[in-house]
Amino acid sequence: MLGKLIGILHEIVSGARRIAILLNESNPLHAAYWARAQGACAALDLVALRVVASTPAQIGAAVEQMVRQRSQAVVVTSDSMYFTERAKLQELMQTTRLPVAHALRDNVVAGGLLSYGYDAAANYRNAAKYVDRILKGARPADLPVEQATKFDLVINLKTAKSLGITIPKDILLRADEVIQ
Repeated sequence: MLGKLIGILHEIVSGARRIAILLNESNPLHAAYWARAQGACAALDLVALRVVASTPAQIGAAVEQMVRQRSQAVVVTSDSMYFTERAKLQELMQTTRLPVAHALRDNVVAGGLLSYGYDAAANYRNAAKYVDRILKGARPADLPVEQATKFDLVINLKTAKSLGITIPKDILLRADEVIQ
């Protein structure tokens, strides 16, 4: 998904060559996220800039680092801390006037430019089904592991307009949700 997110961001802001990748080193997946981001950026002839914020207190310094590194766009990796701190993160990112892509829809509702990621509501519904089966006696070890099958592209046109970005029509047609 991270590669697809970077690709969509590149379609929207094709002139951006330096992409900041926001990572939480406390997240066990951070190394995999960084490796995938580097690969996706290299395939598009983009420069991936590693920026770390592992605590809420580090978010401000991370945003300052993005500016110092002359980032032209930002990708926020999927992380519960970034989700919890989405309002603070968005407030700080607005001062940079950089387009920001996220993994979760809620970050776009908070003011991010776009998201491409799993449908969180569908995942919660599936989790409830698992809980129901366990409460009815199923052994958790016997239940199959399921992965997300529905992914949503969400675009915030209000944010795009404030950044002076025109979203290409083909991307708007692909979007599952467009926030006005």
